[in-house]
Amino acid sequence: MNYYDPNETAELFPEAAWHRPAACDTNSGNCVEVAFGRDGRVGIRDSKLPSSPVLVFDREEWVSFTGAVRRGQFAF
Repeated sequence: MNYYDPNETAELFPEAAWHRPAACDTNSGNCVEVAFGRDGRVGIRDSKLPSSPVLVFDREEWVSFTGAVRRGQFAF
């Protein structure tokens, strides 16, 4: 995972590219949004703070991260 300046991520992930999960509560906005950008990069941001920093994963990191989530490796 890499950190990118918020101004740079605006270029990597256009506003129209951000998606919320279907299970997201549209009233509270307590969700993460995901965008699939250039060169296979994936961005994650807080839906309540769209101008906040974005977590940026390359393709391999994204596959590892989502696989770990599916296996329940994170105790939240």
